[in-house]
Amino acid sequence: MSEVYADRRVRLRDRCAAAGSPAALVSRPANVRYLAGASPPGAVLLVGPDEDVLLCPVPPGGDPADGRLDELLRQAVLPVGSGDPAVAAVDFARKAGADALAVEEHHLTVARHRAMGSIAPQLRLADLRGAVEQLRIVKDEDEIACLRIAAEIADQALGELLESILVGRTERHLALELERRLVDHGADGAAFPTSVATGPNSGRSGHRPSDRRVEEGDFLSVCLGADYRGYRCEIGRTFVIGTTPADWQIELYDLVFAAQRAGRESLVPGAEYREVDHAARHILDAAGHSEAVPPLIGHGVGLEIDEDPQLAPSAMGKLDACVPVTVEPGVHLPGRGGVRIDDTLVVRQEADGGPELLTITTKELLAL
Repeated sequence: MSEVYADRRVRLRDRCAAAGSPAALVSRPANVRYLAGASPPGAVLLVGPDEDVLLCPVPPGGDPADGRLDELLRQAVLPVGSGDPAVAAVDFARKAGADALAVEEHHLTVARHRAMGSIAPQLRLADLRGAVEQLRIVKDEDEIACLRIAAEIADQALGELLESILVGRTERHLALELERRLVDHGADGAAFPTSVATGPNSGRSGHRPSDRRVEEGDFLSVCLGADYRGYRCEIGRTFVIGTTPADWQIELYDLVFAAQRAGRESLVPGAEYREVDHAARHILDAAGHSEAVPPLIGHGVGLEIDEDPQLAPSAMGKLDACVPVTVEPGVHLPGRGGVRIDDTLVVRQEADGGPELLTITTKELLAL
């Protein structure tokens, strides 16, 4: 894996050099992990003109949750009480002969940026402008393999929940059980706080589980994800509890399912981000639910659960092959509930079979 991380740093160095900065300072933890293999707490990565250095405030502890460091990457553990590793990295860059340093202004605080500028006033600080996030959009097959395992874990946890008795249990209890099952099946943890929503709460994006108990006839919507070796997937499903679905529930479910299928089918290399959003959204808008649809239909996943690309109405850019994204339309009707269907997929060329579905739990409207 050392070669993989070294190649990523070379690509970043080349991009920065083309913009006039011979060195880059990466401080955002997910970006440090992408380039170094791990992100020890407080560490920053200096991608220098001749050498790359990981600066750590304390010796890396080897916690698997932080990743596995590139063995060939130089590490510099700062003396106790020596201050901010990012400020120290500026001095490293100056001594290496850099006249400009690209930094992640979108991650740094104003105070931190000022401190970095004061340590070497002659060193010009430029904006890295999300360059690492752009490199992260297209995944290699090792990254996709981790996402595939994360999806399998999430499918297993959800499948076991569907086999248990649900009536009378609280949203909070079910969410905690799902997160425990994720770990039981090999996840490092939940990819994000698990959402379980019942009855009038169902279909609500980002719903925080409450003490409401599951009742007969409820819609039950669940959204969960697994974190496996730092890579995070997402799955969301909606079911009916204990009885034959009502006509309005079938109608709403079929509508959201049609929108989700349209979004999935539009995941082809070269498709504009906003085209994917439109493919799903226009079906829901045409049915009169424009006010009940979330602000975006999907997003990228990887080392973070919500990363580029954003599949939204005003998003700019086009999909490439090997980009994992979610497609997650939903409709919530205040006071009644709603439906959310959410999958993680990988964009693939048509010759390779088209979009690869990672989350395979059935999307049939089951009565549990």
